[in-house]
Amino acid sequence: MVKQLWEASTERKEQSQMFRFMETVKQKYQVELPEYTDLHRWSIEHKELFWQELFSFYDIIHQGDTSVVTTSKTGFLNHSWFPQVELNFAENLLRHQSSEKIALNFQHESQIGRQMTYTQLAQEVGSIEAALKKIINKGDVVAAYLPNTCETVITMLATSALGGVFTSTSADFGVEGVADRFSQSRPKVLVAAANYNYDGKKFDLREKIQQIAQRLPFIEQIIIIDFLNTSPDISMIDKAITWDGLLQTPATPTFTPCQFSDPLYIMYSSGTTGKPKCIVHSVGGTLLMHLKELGLHSDHSESKSIFFFTTCGWMMWNWLVSSLAFGGTCVLYDGSPAHPSLNHFMEMINREKINIFGTSPKFIQALQKANYQGPGFPTLETILSTGAPLAPEQFDYIYQELGSNLMLSSICGGTDILGCFMLGNPLRPVHRGEIQSFGLGMDIACFNQDGEMVIEKEGELVCRHPFPSVPTGFLNDPDQNRFKDAYFNRFPGVWHHGDFVSLTARDTVKVFGRSDTTLNPGGVRIGTSEIYRQTDSFNYITDAVCVGKTLDGDVRIVLFLKMKEGEQLTPERIKEVKRRIRERTTPRHVPAEVATISDIPYTRSGKKMELAVTRLINGRELTNIEAIANPESLTEYKNYFADGAD
Repeated sequence: MVKQLWEASTERKEQSQMFRFMETVKQKYQVELPEYTDLHRWSIEHKELFWQELFSFYDIIHQGDTSVVTTSKTGFLNHSWFPQVELNFAENLLRHQSSEKIALNFQHESQIGRQMTYTQLAQEVGSIEAALKKIINKGDVVAAYLPNTCETVITMLATSALGGVFTSTSADFGVEGVADRFSQSRPKVLVAAANYNYDGKKFDLREKIQQIAQRLPFIEQIIIIDFLNTSPDISMIDKAITWDGLLQTPATPTFTPCQFSDPLYIMYSSGTTGKPKCIVHSVGGTLLMHLKELGLHSDHSESKSIFFFTTCGWMMWNWLVSSLAFGGTCVLYDGSPAHPSLNHFMEMINREKINIFGTSPKFIQALQKANYQGPGFPTLETILSTGAPLAPEQFDYIYQELGSNLMLSSICGGTDILGCFMLGNPLRPVHRGEIQSFGLGMDIACFNQDGEMVIEKEGELVCRHPFPSVPTGFLNDPDQNRFKDAYFNRFPGVWHHGDFVSLTARDTVKVFGRSDTTLNPGGVRIGTSEIYRQTDSFNYITDAVCVGKTLDGDVRIVLFLKMKEGEQLTPERIKEVKRRIRERTTPRHVPAEVATISDIPYTRSGKKMELAVTRLINGRELTNIEAIANPESLTEYKNYFADGAD
């Protein structure tokens, strides 16, 4: 029996937006919905009514008729949503623009900060929009090469107000990584930071910006932000003007009507085996999906403050800033969460009165390894975690050390859908090691290798019916061949997401890792998260990566361990690690090889790069390493293959 760790009080349930939405559906359609699972079933069986009702529930600002929800009854491809509706993304996020409530609360590792009311935010959006209007038209692209600051949000809002398309990378990307992305999305305007600081160090980006401009000659203007207030010389950057100069011209934002399916964002895949795929997401699909997830599933509202630790190169940034539509406070953070200390970072939750805190298993692991004990977080209601599976022991740690009355929402989806397939739910309990519920309107299932639905067995995460945030496609893919290959070739007509999961009989979800990094020794599929649970339990191990090495037609499990400073991997410890894995999992989980490594490669958004390591130890090249935050870590894995270790 899986342990139940939390359940909301009756009062909290009945005050939640999910409860109110369920009551609305019950009364309007005269249906019996005793449990959330019944509401979810209704949202699948009556998908058009569901998405229409969600549109109405959040009073989305629009023109036109919402009675026609879709023009296609079946199939994911060329599926059009709300074809008779026009709306503007920025208008819906700035619907509280006359409010003096804090909209953006910017925090930094150096303890500098900035707060903007909704009124101030709208004013600056108006000024930047007026400047962009001289260059871009509806459908044109504006790119940001920025840290996670208020200016990044303002750039996105000004772009979308004009009906433009926003795309971004974080400021820690190199020239090659930026060029690989923006050479495909072809922005007319680049907004870039001249400088920023991270982990106590200052970084000057002017030379990089100059090189990027030379690589991307189609850029017509570069807007430079002086984040460190050092008044840098930007004369060497062609077509450059200053952000501060644009703010001198006051203007009120105007909002260009867009079709529901018009492009809003261009997102990028990790791209470690070639140039990143450019994934296009729509205005209406993004808005509707994020309102559902932030409002119904996370219970964010006008009275709350939400924070997710992210850069503007990860989809969780896009997800976070959609919270402005609720009129609450969106907390932005730039810098290292470990500088000057983890304590400093966690103190922000109480200091800024954060109600919803988003993080990753990697950060929770860092807190565990540091033996961090929370001082108590009286304002904190919900912790969100994504980027990797959250281990059962991490559930235990959070409830023991961070708070016993928290909704711990492990959420799972991705850049591909700019949202979640499964996530939290204020109406359902939290069970150890499990995601609370399927997302409303998401017809997910677990398929075995023959395409048959299975329960309580491991298999592939799929979604059987379309939803509004299905990408409108990839850039430079006119026949949709790359798009079809990415999601629909494995199980024709069904979205194959690439996560290795199991669905329980009580409609919760366990995630074991990515399908393409699932281990397969002797033909038995093993999720890497099952092994990480065991390595995390050793105080002398800081981190681990587990991959498969192909040898003589079979797969051998290779476990690389990053040891705690001053600790050694002795033969006795190798035996201890293997013994614990065998005792707590199965003999098939035991690695054939265990080796020490100096570092584990991660993406810039904090995801462990198992696939990159797998390719290297099997002698395959990585053609693009710009998505990797610490590419210097790869050398040891290349050497491991070259040395023929076994």
